[in-house]
Amino acid sequence: MEIILGKTAGFCYGVKRAVDGAKEGKKANETVYCLGEIVHNKNVINNLKQKGIKFVDDIEEVKGKLIIRAHGISKDIYEKLAQKGIEIKDLTCPNVLKTHIIAENYSQKNYFIILIGIKEHPEAIGTMSFCGKQSFLIQEKEDIPKCLEKIKETEAKHILIMAQTTYNVKKFDTIVEILKKELNDKKLEIQKTICNATEIRQKETLEIAKKVDGMIIVGDKKSSNTNKLYDIAKEHCPKVIFVQSAEELNLEQIDDISRIGIMAGASTPKEDIEEIIAKIRSK
Repeated sequence: MEIILGKTAGFCYGVKRAVDGAKEGKKANETVYCLGEIVHNKNVINNLKQKGIKFVDDIEEVKGKLIIRAHGISKDIYEKLAQKGIEIKDLTCPNVLKTHIIAENYSQKNYFIILIGIKEHPEAIGTMSFCGKQSFLIQEKEDIPKCLEKIKETEAKHILIMAQTTYNVKKFDTIVEILKKELNDKKLEIQKTICNATEIRQKETLEIAKKVDGMIIVGDKKSSNTNKLYDIAKEHCPKVIFVQSAEELNLEQIDDISRIGIMAGASTPKEDIEEIIAKIRSK
């Protein structure tokens, strides 16, 4: 069986920075906390837990230094941490921090801000907190009518459209085109804040999916960017399998495949990818 591995598979810069920073930021016999999962990958989380990092969901549980996850946090949480005097090590992805700055700047200019992203994703929740009251989150094009209603209520004349850094590029472009037609009487500014690594990874997934009989997407089911790769692969490849680890891979599922593509999400460690390849080659 021929294996085609994506060149961009595995950790992106922001994830590697966060994971390495978490390891380096912990001193011996020191309890370090992280608010939420530092990245969406169980194996990465378990590895950091073994190194003594404690993951919590509430800042009231924090009794020492706090790591800020790669997805970032909400503006109000930053304010509460400052009030409590909690020492932080901010490992928010620089691309996510950039969206926070853009959102806050345009909010102060009285723009209505449309964020295109995943409603329950921590990155989108964090970014929305910097958008101000005149804002709306669109996840699918079906959300557009409600967004238009809110814009009408606010009588906004200036509108910014931006994106969660890991959003699907094709879907973003589709939604933007619809908004352009619906809001042709407004002053629109569009900031395509999907990070470069996400865009390149999605493009490579598309290219591989078109030339293989089957494809394996490796990553955590909660990972937004990995789910986008799975969706793209399904559109162009007859058989696509989504697994987190080699243990989940059933080799019988790829019996009829002669050429297989492998792509992994931005929060997938290289060890997980290598174990998948080793399992396929041992077949």
